[in-house]
Amino acid sequence: MLTCPHPPPVTLVMDPHDDVTHTRAALAAHDPTHGRVTIHPTPGTDSTLALAYDILAALGKPVPLTGYRTLDTQPAWTLCAAWILALPVTSLTVLRAHLLSPRALAELLALRTRTGLHLALVCHQRKSTALERALRRTDHFLADAEAILSLRKATDGEEPPPATPTRPSRHWINLPALNTLNCAYTSAPCSCRAPAPQVSRLDQGCIAQRLHAATAHPHLAAELATACFAAATMTQLSGVCVADTAMDGTTLILHDRTQPYDPRVTHRVPHWAQVFLRAAAFTHYLSTARRSDLLFTDPLGCGSLPRLTDFAEDCRLRPPQPPPARRWKNARPTPPPPTVWPRCRPTTPAVLRLRTR
Repeated sequence: MLTCPHPPPVTLVMDPHDDVTHTRAALAAHDPTHGRVTIHPTPGTDSTLALAYDILAALGKPVPLTGYRTLDTQPAWTLCAAWILALPVTSLTVLRAHLLSPRALAELLALRTRTGLHLALVCHQRKSTALERALRRTDHFLADAEAILSLRKATDGEEPPPATPTRPSRHWINLPALNTLNCAYTSAPCSCRAPAPQVSRLDQGCIAQRLHAATAHPHLAAELATACFAAATMTQLSGVCVADTAMDGTTLILHDRTQPYDPRVTHRVPHWAQVFLRAAAFTHYLSTARRSDLLFTDPLGCGSLPRLTDFAEDCRLRPPQPPPARRWKNARPTPPPPTVWPRCRPTTPAVLRLRTR
């Protein structure tokens, strides 16, 4: 299991007057793309699972998680650590820390040990006995909120407006690389093995946004991302091990048994897909640490996830579709046709002999 032997000391930020300016400054500093995350724990609950969901939601992941037991907190905290390591996130600020239960504080300290991030706990009271007791055996130091949480003013003296989150477009993206997903034959004579063109830069950003927002399961997002950039088949995806990908997610090895000379094909992973492969690998390293495990499986025991083709359709990704049927001018509107996923089978020698005759 991954652990950080010497994580940074915990910062206990004292804000005894509960100044709204300090709270706004902490929330304004939230930016996961630059390694900074700020969470405001859900009020009225002392559940450690709710706190893990708050962290996942701050990272842009949909919650609650599906496929796990309701009261099992380990999968949620493991996924928090995997995404924090993969993005990567280096700083986590927790507001209203004096209201957290001892179990929640223990989970935060364990998350700090697993990821090595800098943890800042903001206390909005003059003194918090529970926080001091929880940090008694942990390296920490006290800091004043005025020095740590400073909100920069705009040039006109007003606070800068909060950034409006951009929602990814929901139009369909037709990817020729997905033509081979259901292909059962991976050698050159296959008709659907035509070289797929590169994904455009605009589509790369849109695909990455959709995968981030669609699921919190790293192996599912990494599997679909691999199918998008490598034109991989289901057979190839099912044989990828944790050892076949680099720790930084820059390379990935796919196995193709139909190649007689070199069945191991190394792919350079594009930048937009590296975070998903890193998160999938870190999930295995955090739970089992076995490099022989299959990369695109969940080591946490999730049993009810959609099929890869259904997940791709949820993300509005599909292979190029046949042209729509001709419609008459006054025809009634009909629902859109279902997505067509190409299928092919190997050409057997018997069929070849019949064709030659």
